[in-house]
Amino acid sequence: MSNEAADENTSAGGSAHSALGGLATWRQTPRQVKALLAGVMISKLAGFLQLFLILFLTHRGFSSAQAGLALGLWGAGIVVGTFSGGWLTDRLSARTAIMISMLGSAVLMISIAYIRLYPLLLLAVLLVSTVGQLYRPAAQSLMTELTPSAQLVMVTAMYMLCFNVGIVVAPLIGTALASVSYYLLFWTEGLALLAFGLIAVLALPRQAKAGAESARPTPAARKQANGRYLAVLADWRYLTFLGAFLLISVVYCQYTAAMPLAIKHSGLSIWWYGAVLSLNGVICATCQIAATKWVQNWPLLLVQLCGFGLLALGYGLYAIAMVPVVLIIGTVTWTAADLIGVPTMFAYPGMVAPAHLRGRYFAAMQGVHGLGLAFGPVLGVALYDHLGQRAWLWLAGAGFLATIIGQVGLRRPTAMPGTEPARELAEAEPVG
Repeated sequence: MSNEAADENTSAGGSAHSALGGLATWRQTPRQVKALLAGVMISKLAGFLQLFLILFLTHRGFSSAQAGLALGLWGAGIVVGTFSGGWLTDRLSARTAIMISMLGSAVLMISIAYIRLYPLLLLAVLLVSTVGQLYRPAAQSLMTELTPSAQLVMVTAMYMLCFNVGIVVAPLIGTALASVSYYLLFWTEGLALLAFGLIAVLALPRQAKAGAESARPTPAARKQANGRYLAVLADWRYLTFLGAFLLISVVYCQYTAAMPLAIKHSGLSIWWYGAVLSLNGVICATCQIAATKWVQNWPLLLVQLCGFGLLALGYGLYAIAMVPVVLIIGTVTWTAADLIGVPTMFAYPGMVAPAHLRGRYFAAMQGVHGLGLAFGPVLGVALYDHLGQRAWLWLAGAGFLATIIGQVGLRRPTAMPGTEPARELAEAEPVG
């Protein structure tokens, strides 16, 4: 079989196949991965700062422009923290990166409630955003190392479910807390981050790759790792995939930019905007695990084709007319892209990265995703202002282009994690 044919027949879960559903996978998931997922869930349920930062600062008497600048710095910190987290994961360990991220951001989070000077507030927001994102490459790197390859996509779906549940529930909890006191809001999030940090200290392994001789980097590999992100840039196929991922991220975020403008200009009530966003959130929160059981053994190329392609198709449908039936059909279509593509695509870096660069590979993709979400709304609004409804055709075209580029960039996974040494380590007592 040629390499190209092998690429096309490689399943989303790697070389091994799994027919396990969510509950069966959860029972077989190493307990250290369960602890990690529990920590992520706790932190996401209390993820209030980004949602309430504008309201908090204007409540303090700062102008809307000053509050907007602070939110912009928050976004910049996400990108910086993601790339820094990948470097920290590979140079030290995933556990160390998570500990620094959670314990550091817990202190910084609480401090924001007591800082009065605007420049210091900006610095605190930037720092808490940066430090708070260090854990993301580390968490996915650790999950990849400890999870059997056949279950990796399903466990990644569980990881993404933590984010989806947080998106749905955190605003409700935060609103209740903020109505009492912003001090209570920041203390609650700070304590949640502290809880995740303690989980890292007590339950996560000091070095997940210990004892896995095949994963131990050679001197040449160590030299390559010390080259920071140059080794990632040298992987032209992964770089091609990142280009496709950046483009699809720019398209994806238009539900927050071009969509509300299109609904408003069509004469529909803004209620429809909230309705379709709720539809997307409910479907993802309730159907992601069930859909992943079905998708996890699909070939990678098919998953990427459906994931990116359905997103492009869903946005393209909006070009017909901004009427309720089209809004619903279009939203369900691109929501199907979430269900099919997100777990596999977010697990993909762990499938192809060298073990000693896994943190950087995850950080590169997460950072590119963050850049797309940062610049996408600006580009989408400008496009809609100039083209009106025709903008959706251009966005769909960009989505289909990303689909084609992604097909070129995807490659067959390397030797997957989840080997016997990793599984044995997952059952061992954590090193405190």
